[in-house]
Amino acid sequence: MSLAVIHSRALDGLAAAPVSVEVHLANGLPSFTLVGLADTEVKEARERVRAALQSSGLSFPHNKRITVNLAPADLPKEGARFDLPIALGILAASGQLDEARLDGFECAGELSLAGQLRPVRGALAMALALRREGSQRRLLLPEASAAEAALVDGVEVRQAAHLLDLVACLLPGAEQELPRAQVDARASTWAGPDLLDIKGQAAPKRALEIAAAGELSLLLIGPPGSGKSMLAQRLPGLLPPLSDEEALESAAVLSLAGSFDPACWGQRSFRAPHHSASSVALVGGGSPPRPGEISLAQHGVLFLDEFPEFQRPALEALREPLETGRILISRAARQAEFPARFQLVAAMNPCPCGHHGSQVQACRCSPEQVVRYQGRLSGPLLDRIDLRVEVPAVPPAALGTGPDGERSASVAARVAEARGRALHRQGCSNARLAPQALDQHARLGPAEARFLDKTATSLGWSARSYHRVLRVALTVADLAGAAAITTTHLAEAVQLRRGFPSA
Repeated sequence: MSLAVIHSRALDGLAAAPVSVEVHLANGLPSFTLVGLADTEVKEARERVRAALQSSGLSFPHNKRITVNLAPADLPKEGARFDLPIALGILAASGQLDEARLDGFECAGELSLAGQLRPVRGALAMALALRREGSQRRLLLPEASAAEAALVDGVEVRQAAHLLDLVACLLPGAEQELPRAQVDARASTWAGPDLLDIKGQAAPKRALEIAAAGELSLLLIGPPGSGKSMLAQRLPGLLPPLSDEEALESAAVLSLAGSFDPACWGQRSFRAPHHSASSVALVGGGSPPRPGEISLAQHGVLFLDEFPEFQRPALEALREPLETGRILISRAARQAEFPARFQLVAAMNPCPCGHHGSQVQACRCSPEQVVRYQGRLSGPLLDRIDLRVEVPAVPPAALGTGPDGERSASVAARVAEARGRALHRQGCSNARLAPQALDQHARLGPAEARFLDKTATSLGWSARSYHRVLRVALTVADLAGAAAITTTHLAEAVQLRRGFPSA
């Protein structure tokens, strides 16, 4: 009878819970049993591990009763990440590897039938969990996954390309060390489209600058071809670079979905799901729970084009994350929490034909059709969007002229200065100000208070709308370098929240 214990981790939302892979070899009828609340992918590891060991010229204990327990037994395990721990546990239990050397590692990896190590999701989550717990163990990962985990400072990450590479370093008495994972050059420069490419549209460009400075949500309303998508695609180029902690949070969520590219380290995500996306695709869900688009856009931009064409339940599911910056997915058996601190940019036509209110082309829609189309967006959802801006059609004469306006780099410099003022004053962006802090940092003089109260009463604003206009006005003041909010700043904020063209 032989027993070996290998350390690994299972993904539980954004967390990576520790898992002990216990491998027991005993006499009896030959069998290979895997227990511990494992899903189908994990159970299929039996065939992958057997073939990988045999293809690598290693001994597989065919005449033993093999029992693999993934503890704790009440934690669901999914994916092929336990292939490598199971294979190493079998080799250690059968005396082919030094178990004492394995005790200093936590490992994960998928095995091919030939013994190559394939990447797994959530390598960054594993490294972050190790650092958070202060563990002295080292991570042992496939090469592609190790490059992600190495971005976490304070965690030693070793990498391997083949099972035989591990065996050569873990044999009893072996002095060879596994190579350390190398951190690629961290690139944070935005290389996307430039704001200078957009002809005209001075007012929407100004709204885009204010949205970037205050981390505010934005709805662009205009006819087809007016440049709404182009404006949205240029928002990431106006935002300040991510801090190291923010970059880690963003990369960790992308790693869970298997879509993180180390070459894009420090760049803000830009997610643009199709309007056929379901509520689960947008906010997350499934079994086990996976992050949705709002989490994959963590500290980045979520662009929803053709906004009213999204399913109503999917849009309504955005309401709470827009307020709280997180999403808690509850199921009968478990819960999973994912971050959702994203900047929403939505675009829509004002009516089914797209030309309602246009001075260039006549609208074919009846007033009832216009009202019905705009009514696809609920009042509570619109109330949570800070800026609602019309994007008019560009006259043909303006399209043939040279570029006008500013480059993204110039606007980004002003945005960075405004963000810096907000961070120095209150420690967060204006969009994240709680009502009590907003009262403290956005105090109005008597004339400004009368103007805002009169406007709020005449337009029938809710308390949320009132506070959001204050945040916009505070951002306008930050861009102007003003010490206090003036009536001019408030007027611009009110203008940027006027909403739809009238039906």
